[in-house]
Amino acid sequence: MSKPVCIVWMNEARVYEQALARTGLAGRLELHGVRVDQTIPPDLAARCEVLVGWRPAPGLLAGMPRLRWIQSTTAGMDQWLVSPDLRGDIVLTCARGSHRVQMPENILAALFFLTKPLMQCALDQRDSRWIRRISEPLAGKTLGILGLGAIGRELARKADALEMKVIGTKRSPAPLAHVAKVLPPEATDEVLGASDFVLLLLPSTAETENFMDARRFRAMRRSAYLLNFARGALIVDADLVEAVRSKTIAGAVLDVFRKEPMPAGHPFWTTAGIVVLPHIGGLHPARDEGVAEVFVANARRFLAGEPLETVVDRARGY
Repeated sequence: MSKPVCIVWMNEARVYEQALARTGLAGRLELHGVRVDQTIPPDLAARCEVLVGWRPAPGLLAGMPRLRWIQSTTAGMDQWLVSPDLRGDIVLTCARGSHRVQMPENILAALFFLTKPLMQCALDQRDSRWIRRISEPLAGKTLGILGLGAIGRELARKADALEMKVIGTKRSPAPLAHVAKVLPPEATDEVLGASDFVLLLLPSTAETENFMDARRFRAMRRSAYLLNFARGALIVDADLVEAVRSKTIAGAVLDVFRKEPMPAGHPFWTTAGIVVLPHIGGLHPARDEGVAEVFVANARRFLAGEPLETVVDRARGY
């Protein structure tokens, strides 16, 4: 019996090979690594049953008639779902959970950046200035998380340890450890009005596009900060710039944008109160290893004919 052909369309295919070898699955898949800057040979694409990658190149899926399963290397799936060549019989799985450690730590770093004067002190040192700046405590502050998935729940645990109050929204609201109040998406405005920090962790769907607009910024506290570590399309850019410039909200930390890299002339670069991060929230030395673990766990199920985990609901978009 022939082995299923799997193409890892990534620059670090070696990580996936090693993960399969560690779990004894290396001999059960015909694995081919292709760099993202290279074209997958048509004859190989025609035999492909499993594809691991970040996003499809134009026409890629059309040349894969035997494709049965796509393992995305990211948690978001919008880049795959918009492909006109995505057949209905292809199972989509995402890398949900692979950023569960690093992303919450980077979000906490952003919270510390907003409340602690370490950056200002470093600039003072450059000019040999001795200025005793005041820190704002995180303890007692309210963190509102819109989208209490795996990352949000892990962040809630860490924030609770800092004595922050955590509230948030979830499509299927139910009590969660370390979260004081879990509300349905319809109660978003309640979260906005009660939070000192509003964190976006929502998926990118038709429902969430332009989610944070002028009306929702007005629903936030004037002293509150917005943090977006989800998708750039969740925010109406011009409305955020106006909200920060008019002091409707205190400011924002953004790690994701509608177009990446963000164009040089975009007002986010020059608006005082907006901090731009170059999409580093999930980056860490072992990132590929984490995604590979998700893939290997699903590969075992795939080979056994069992249902896969982290399957994407196409109707919901995540």
